[in-house]
Amino acid sequence: MLLSTLADYAIAEQTSNLPTEVIHHAKRAVIDWYAALLPGSIVAPATVLEAAFAEDLDRGLAHLASGRAATLRCAAMINGAASHSVEFDDIYRDAGYHPGSPVISAALATAQATGASGDHFLRGVIVGYEISTRIGEAIMPSHYRFWHTTGTVGSFGSAAAAATILGANHEQFMHALATVGSFASGLQQAFRSQAMTKPLHGGHAADAGCWAAMAAVKGLTGALDMLEGEVGFGNAMSINPDWSKATRGLGKDYHINHVTFKNHGCCGHTFPSIDGVLHLQHTHGFTHHDVKHIHLATYKAGLDIIDNPSPEGEYQAKFSIQYTVAHALVHGSVRLNAFLPDRLLDADVRANLKKITCEADPILSKGYPGQRAAQVRVELLDGRSFEYFQPYRKGDPEMPLTDDELNGKFSELAEPVIGKARATHLLEQLWRCEQLASVDFSD
Repeated sequence: MLLSTLADYAIAEQTSNLPTEVIHHAKRAVIDWYAALLPGSIVAPATVLEAAFAEDLDRGLAHLASGRAATLRCAAMINGAASHSVEFDDIYRDAGYHPGSPVISAALATAQATGASGDHFLRGVIVGYEISTRIGEAIMPSHYRFWHTTGTVGSFGSAAAAATILGANHEQFMHALATVGSFASGLQQAFRSQAMTKPLHGGHAADAGCWAAMAAVKGLTGALDMLEGEVGFGNAMSINPDWSKATRGLGKDYHINHVTFKNHGCCGHTFPSIDGVLHLQHTHGFTHHDVKHIHLATYKAGLDIIDNPSPEGEYQAKFSIQYTVAHALVHGSVRLNAFLPDRLLDADVRANLKKITCEADPILSKGYPGQRAAQVRVELLDGRSFEYFQPYRKGDPEMPLTDDELNGKFSELAEPVIGKARATHLLEQLWRCEQLASVDFSD
């Protein structure tokens, strides 16, 4: 039974001798999660959720990003939504999935509520990543036609993380995953408007996983063939899932070592095109004033989401390949300020947006989800034309952010929210997380 194999791994990992590299990458994931969490915690929908669920705040042992006390589930939910809000959270490419938002939100809330050590917290994070990324690979790419993996697959990741930290035994762990499968949700229609719903998928997944694990350790049972059953998760939400991928390399080849950390504050499907245009600009020295036309060829699964030549508002702009590439061309980057009101109305950005065309390339489309690439062509007003193939995205495992670059990203995003002194202290704590007796992080 598939859940039994996953539980075997998870129980062993509670006391295993983890490779140093795995611990290091788990800490990188937590640092990157905090970098996305902090700016997301001071904007909607996190601020709306704080108002809506006030009765679960200012009590409990877990904490929001601000340090405000919260119940375990409420902290997991609000932090899960906040960490997925500004589009700077991590990606496991082969599953088309943002694991940090649901998994680390659930793990931290559970660890804080139970007084778990930093080492135990990291083990929960690792188990959550390893199990959920593999479930994601098993059901991709067909799952991504309608479903948002961060909400669906993330539910299994958060349940696995919480169950690990709660010390679930083999049976309890299986039942946590079995139960949460019924509550794995998140529809891609949420991406197509100015709605606040998409970040809630990460929050819901974190919450659902926590309560499934909390109930399982008290005796709640679920359908143990939930993943591969005739009318279970795989068959209901994908076409011909390959469940051999759900256990391949488990406990040996750690997926957490191969996570993408974002270098731009927008949808990851736009990244290869942004990187390609910036490469050509830096190589050939032209400015946005020199450009006549830009053509972008990329993969269909991404283009279906990001092809929006007339974005309205901040949220749609983050999911517009035309806007994000034009902004990078004009301003040199796509950071949080790319979506401020003055940038959304920037005349130069809007003018260059209209110069961009895009198409789904059949060959690049076949490479999805394992490769995210773009072929970029820039034509200048003086008649020159340049082309470049961007095989990966800056931040992918093949072109990773260094530790120093990750520290820089954290400082850039954290300091405006919590100040330089507190950000510096938090970063220092995170880098030695496995040595800490607790993961309060609220001081």
